Amino acid sequence: MRTSKLTEGKIWSTLLNFAIPFLMASLLQALYGAADLFMVGQFADSAAVSAVASGSQIMQTLTGVVLGISTGGTVLIGRYIGAKDEEGAARAVGTMCIVFAGLALLLTPLMTAASGGVVTLMQMPTEAVHYAKEYLFICSCGIPFIIGYNAVSGIFRGMGDSRTPVYFIALACVVNVGLDYLLVARLHMAAAGAAAATITAQAVSFLAALFYMVKRGLAFPFGRRHLRFHTPSAVFIFKVGCPLALQDALVNMSFLIITAIVNSMGVIASASVGVVEKILGFAMLPPGAFSSAVATMTAQNIGAGKPKRALRGLQFGILYSLIFGVIVFVTAQITPETITSIFTTDRLVVEGAARYFQSFSIDCMLVAFVFNMNAYFSGCGRSVISMVHSLLATFCVRIPVSYFVSRMEGSTNEILRMLGFAVPMATAFSLAVCTVYFIWQKKRGNSNVDVIK
Repeated sequence: MRTSKLTEGKIWSTLLNFAIPFLMASLLQALYGAADLFMVGQFADSAAVSAVASGSQIMQTLTGVVLGISTGGTVLIGRYIGAKDEEGAARAVGTMCIVFAGLALLLTPLMTAASGGVVTLMQMPTEAVHYAKEYLFICSCGIPFIIGYNAVSGIFRGMGDSRTPVYFIALACVVNVGLDYLLVARLHMAAAGAAAATITAQAVSFLAALFYMVKRGLAFPFGRRHLRFHTPSAVFIFKVGCPLALQDALVNMSFLIITAIVNSMGVIASASVGVVEKILGFAMLPPGAFSSAVATMTAQNIGAGKPKRALRGLQFGILYSLIFGVIVFVTAQITPETITSIFTTDRLVVEGAARYFQSFSIDCMLVAFVFNMNAYFSGCGRSVISMVHSLLATFCVRIPVSYFVSRMEGSTNEILRMLGFAVPMATAFSLAVCTVYFIWQKKRGNSNVDVIK
């Protein structure tokens, strides 16, 4: 199985080459997620669009938690790879397998049982409740495949292989789009069809990736004796991963609260925000891809004793991400309705989504800094700061501002435009906290690196 040495070569090109497969994988994943909303938007009513948009946000929250813990495993494997410790890397992989199997056994029955209650808490428009319950229950049944795929991908990326996961995401994309067309467009199953297409695609992707990993083997000796719970490895995985998982959960929770506020405004407002969330799913791909690459690059270089190279990787990650962020912002200000009309033919939804998109797009530039700084801290084993600033930004800025705006009087479009500012305001707060922490650690002469015990 291929590996990549991120501790050698020109930093700008090494990071770019490693990040491009991340971007491709994320793009494909967003495409097959957007296919659900697109098909439902074309062949069902606005209530189904609202249900799929809100339901996918809930599942994204869960996926973010899993991905956060997976990043802890990626960083651990990257550290061992950088230090050329094959036995340590094998122990890390075995521990990841045990940890994620346990998560699947815990979360699957929990989410399937709670799906109806979660929809109620989301204050879905009456017309969309039935669709949302169907969508969320079916997607919850596929949680083991979501968890399994993220675990396998985390192992690949920790070894420096960002290309292999792309192949399996591409497979999932093809399966999902094909099934969306069959179940939604032809059989008119609406939200339930979109959910069934999604979990089937995830299952195919995970099983194919698992088969490939078992068949080809890893880049280091790995046997059944490694397939056990290694306490120090598990402690590091959770120490790095849990703050990231909580951070992502808090961010998504705030978006769910905002969605609940918007849902109370009616189905048009709900569908408008759902459309923009899908658009922003694509807009956030570049900073997400580069930050993921920065985390792995930082971990390997810290393991190899090259902290200055890790810091330069952070700088290039911010630069690359910012270029894309500026492009999205400018596009949102000039031709927002051209973009929002891709996902729906309802003129009222197109206009409402355009107003929300214009103000929210500021965030696309700010996250270029925050995402990559979070990734750098995570690669150093210090992800707690990410949790802290997300906690503060969520409960001190994003939610209060959203609530205040929702109480204002005005047209639906004007309120949506004002709501869009809540997210970049929170991100700006997070950036300030990250910057202060970074400068403080540098003045103290602290390398920001957490050691593996």
